[in-house]
Amino acid sequence: MSNHERISVKKGFSQKEDSTAALHELKGMIEQPGISGILLFCSTNYDLNSLGPAIKSAFNCPVIGCTTAGEISPLGYPEGTISGVSISSPELSVKTFLISDLQGFDMQTAERLSKEVKAVVAEKTGGSGKSSCFGFLLIDGLSVKEETVVAYLSGSIGNMPIIGGSAGDNLKFKETFVYYDGAFRPGAAVFSVFCTSLPFKTFKTQHFIPDNESKIVITGAIPEKRIVTEINGKPAAQEYARFVGISTDKLSSMIFSENPVMLKIGGEYYVRSIQKVNEDGSLTFYCAIDEGLVLTLAKGVDIIENLTDTIEDIKKSIGTPQLIIGCECILRRLELIEKGLTAQAAKIMSENNVIGFHTYGEQFNSVHVNQTLTGVAIGA
Repeated sequence: MSNHERISVKKGFSQKEDSTAALHELKGMIEQPGISGILLFCSTNYDLNSLGPAIKSAFNCPVIGCTTAGEISPLGYPEGTISGVSISSPELSVKTFLISDLQGFDMQTAERLSKEVKAVVAEKTGGSGKSSCFGFLLIDGLSVKEETVVAYLSGSIGNMPIIGGSAGDNLKFKETFVYYDGAFRPGAAVFSVFCTSLPFKTFKTQHFIPDNESKIVITGAIPEKRIVTEINGKPAAQEYARFVGISTDKLSSMIFSENPVMLKIGGEYYVRSIQKVNEDGSLTFYCAIDEGLVLTLAKGVDIIENLTDTIEDIKKSIGTPQLIIGCECILRRLELIEKGLTAQAAKIMSENNVIGFHTYGEQFNSVHVNQTLTGVAIGA
């Protein structure tokens, strides 16, 4: 095995536009003996109806995947590609669980799923506990159910760390998909349990700090749709634009990426990012939002320094990572593009074996978050 006898990681990607040709090229890059599991991330530009069954035919092992708002591959930060990684290790196992109906997901569903998860953990760890397992959640990024699912799962499963991301569709905001058993499925999620005796570290990082002098209050909202209609008693887009210092017609994904707001929960600040301006002047968010919340405008710090520090912390904890599975907010990607930093960030990602995708939101333990990089690093 490469690098270490304990784990072999093979990464690959394809820029071919035809789904069959792209999968064939990717398979040639990541095939290896004794695969424990595969992760695939792809553009919605592919013919998903044919790609899904082809993936099932190509690989005889657990395959985890979803559509993206951009891929993180050995090539860097491409779009319109399929990227992936295979993991072969006698010390790592993967088990996937489908959540087929997100709109019907409730605490009872979570408890039933948690019983199955706990049974797998007990079998794989010999009853030694969950400290040697982590959960990876991929979920429909337009379902508006991430908060419910991750909170219920975390609460019912217990102390297992959970990370993950919300599937994307290249900023079209029409339909996103997760892959399970030969099909790309909308309105669904896949929860995967990784059990391993290899060292690993889950992490979350963000490059924003609160500007405590700039407070806004949500005075009108439609929480079930993550829509804010009023800020400080005024039309939401108009008031947000005033705080940022621009006119409403200048609002864009780039402005939102550079000027998010933050919510303080339990002594810690979490980013609440804006997805888009609606025709009626309201704002749609990527995360849960409600009337009465007091939000703080955020100030950005150096995103490259933030990424470098995160990698260094990982290395201090587990040594050189053999693989980092990364779920990075699309708004971080947009900021990197705007500032001309994509090549620098991609180099750091490639040098540290990061494979993943750009998301419509990230999951970390019991919380759905925005404008972060969450993930898990696996060592040897």
